[in-house]
Amino acid sequence: MILGFDTATLDTVVAVTGGGGEDREPETRAGPREDGRPAHGTALLGAIEAAVGEAGGWDSISLIAVGIGPGSFTGLRIGVSTARALAQARGLQLAGVPTTTAVVAALAQAPEAAGRTCLAVLDARRGEIFAAVGEQGTVSEAVVCAPGDLARAVGSAAVEGAIAAGEGSLRFRSEIESAGATVLAKTDSGHRVSARQICRLGAGMTPAAPERIRPLYLRRPDAERWQERDGRN
Repeated sequence: MILGFDTATLDTVVAVTGGGGEDREPETRAGPREDGRPAHGTALLGAIEAAVGEAGGWDSISLIAVGIGPGSFTGLRIGVSTARALAQARGLQLAGVPTTTAVVAALAQAPEAAGRTCLAVLDARRGEIFAAVGEQGTVSEAVVCAPGDLARAVGSAAVEGAIAAGEGSLRFRSEIESAGATVLAKTDSGHRVSARQICRLGAGMTPAAPERIRPLYLRRPDAERWQERDGRN
């Protein structure tokens, strides 16, 4: 069995699957707190223990798959450090799955995606997005850019006619669709990261030593930028 989880977005998502990531397999999802901040720090470990317990305990787990972003600095730090600690403590193998790849993989299964390029768009805050394009079974490396620069960042040919999903595509729908893509309906589950997809993708990867699994930050944390700014003043 595979334990998979992701903390790159506002949601904390956890699942234990047989590796196929079928929709019938249960998935736990905790949304943000009442103040709008992610609940990763308080929700993740409890959700993991509950999911593993329902699957028969830690002896049934052979692999941990963790979403490595891109995403918020704090969320990724919590998720990846938790995955590393559990893998080391339990003697388990560990796989790091790009969160944008998981969004593309889920989107590719949607009827609207048939014959179209899939575009994952996550909200990067600061008025920016994280984006990656998937076509013909491959997914590009994620980039960070302003919504209006999407076509330049990933290629106008890739965006034109693409189907887009992810929280960033909802927040910046007008910019994404102006670039030539179509955004999934607001209520579609494809906008939310799936822990089942993290499990499925992790099953197909070569596991690595825990210390080799690193978050995809793509940019420096705010604290470093503030320190640099204050140092110039």
